[in-house]
Amino acid sequence: MKKVLAILLAAATAACIFAGCGSSAASPASSGSTGSSSSGSAAPVQNTDSTSGGAGAAAPAESSIKVGFITLHDENSTYDKNFIDAAKEACAKLGIPESNYFIRTNVPEGQECYNAAAELVDAGCSYIFADSFGHEDYMIQAAKEFPEVQFAHATGTRAHTEGLDNYHNAFAAIYDGRYLAGIAAGMKLNEMIDNGEFTADEAKIGYVGAYTYAEVVSGYTSFFLGARSVCPSATMEVTFTGSWYDETAEKEGANMLINDGCKLISQHADSMGAPTACETAGVPDVSYNGSTADACPNTFIVSSRINWVPYFEYSIGAVMNGQSFDTDWCGTLETGSVALTAVNEKAAAEGTQAAIDAAMAELIAGTRHVYDVTTFTVDGQQLDSFAPQSATDGTFDPDTQIVYDGYLHESDYRSAPYLDVTIDGITLLDTAF
Repeated sequence: MKKVLAILLAAATAACIFAGCGSSAASPASSGSTGSSSSGSAAPVQNTDSTSGGAGAAAPAESSIKVGFITLHDENSTYDKNFIDAAKEACAKLGIPESNYFIRTNVPEGQECYNAAAELVDAGCSYIFADSFGHEDYMIQAAKEFPEVQFAHATGTRAHTEGLDNYHNAFAAIYDGRYLAGIAAGMKLNEMIDNGEFTADEAKIGYVGAYTYAEVVSGYTSFFLGARSVCPSATMEVTFTGSWYDETAEKEGANMLINDGCKLISQHADSMGAPTACETAGVPDVSYNGSTADACPNTFIVSSRINWVPYFEYSIGAVMNGQSFDTDWCGTLETGSVALTAVNEKAAAEGTQAAIDAAMAELIAGTRHVYDVTTFTVDGQQLDSFAPQSATDGTFDPDTQIVYDGYLHESDYRSAPYLDVTIDGITLLDTAF
């Protein structure tokens, strides 16, 4: 009955919902406060340590709670598979039987997301999670419609501005992971230079991105800075497909970059298109969201990913125990939320794992920062000031600076990234959208 009523009401409310939410998709690089301050001024996001299971640690051996997960694609997408695997693992750890969790795959970034959420509510779910940026409008719509259910969403930007007790955003400091993967890329470039395969000034990286969103910009920028930290002459070209998952476009993008002289390829897109193009061409590849070593044994080096198990244990555990949980949550290396695969020694340069381990220790200790402003420039100038504006409302303090103490504080005031500048050394190619 809830589902039927919800879907009937959806058409009537759609106009006002979209009028209030449309700016998010148009300006995904916007930022704001966590929503914890009544004055609207920005306040740091809590990087909750949930490696021990957080609120879920005291869960019974078997729980009667029902939870739902909504994914943009299915397990053929490396991005969605990462969520699906984490959901299953977390539910097992929390004592939630398979009959009590539901995974809805291939749900588009449209009204279908709201319909899926309403169906999960009708199935008795107390917690519902969606995994794609474009799901946010519809998850907020569902949260308003069903206040007794907790809704969580990955890569979103609006939990801190909506003022809903049952709507939450979550992400992780994946820029740390991409930076470390970039070190592996830089090590490989150095090896090829030393072997005489090309000169230092030809050390060009290619990057296949999905969209020009801040999440993607932050990802390729941190990857590039990691590569540059060990290979200072490296440059990078970035192309965009206009889709999170388009195997043909991603393969074509990788081949274009290879033909343009790129010596190594990485990506923020979800198919095997770019890795398989690299394997065919014999070009080293740094993947995302999981190892591609089985399909690309000769070229795959390493992959970074967000480990969603800590967040699922924390947030679902809170619901199980009747506790509140963060409006904005950002996992870290320390929480186990930022992870790297094993280095593929067959393709990686000698000493890669040691270099990653050393840099990781410094990132955790706070003696190294990914966005150290002394390590890059924007239009020839050091970035000494950056105060992202909120495009969704006026609550974000425009005087809040996220560059201080010598580095840009990514994800400190919102779980999702907000870096949207192009640093020197990176060239953006014409997009297909």
